[in-house]
Amino acid sequence: MVTHLKTYMPIVILLAVCSLLTIAFTKGEDKRYERTYYEDGTLASEGWKRYNVKTDYWIFYHPNGKISMKGFYAYGKKEQYWYYYDEHRVRSKEGRYHNDQQEGWWLYYNKKGRVAHKCQLSQGMKNGYCLKYEDAQMISAEKYNKGNKIREWQSFDAFTDTNSLSDLK
Repeated sequence: MVTHLKTYMPIVILLAVCSLLTIAFTKGEDKRYERTYYEDGTLASEGWKRYNVKTDYWIFYHPNGKISMKGFYAYGKKEQYWYYYDEHRVRSKEGRYHNDQQEGWWLYYNKKGRVAHKCQLSQGMKNGYCLKYEDAQMISAEKYNKGNKIREWQSFDAFTDTNSLSDLK
């Protein structure tokens, strides 16, 4: 009897350890991939949820099936870099979020997918420079402080006369 116990003991211990590991890893986190749909059955969004809160990478779609925006969530808030598109798959804007607020340089595109203007944002408002473009050439600039316009230049030359390009970092 003791011989049989010595023979089977390592197997019993291994099974016990495997069972404990299975329990530990299956009860610890509720993470799943979720898809939502429009009433007509077209995909509206898809991405990861953890404890019923959006997390990691998400893609949202227009009703015509084309991507409308894509980016990352952390604890249900937009984070990192996001891209936005119109119904024809032309990029409309892009930029970084921090804690669900637009931060840093944001690029805004015209209907042809070319940069129309770019602005420095802080906590979702213009705070710094906004540069306007036409045919890839800067045509004017504005400076903002907490959403309030404090200065405007009507040409690149006028802007560089009073500013350093290193201010645009």
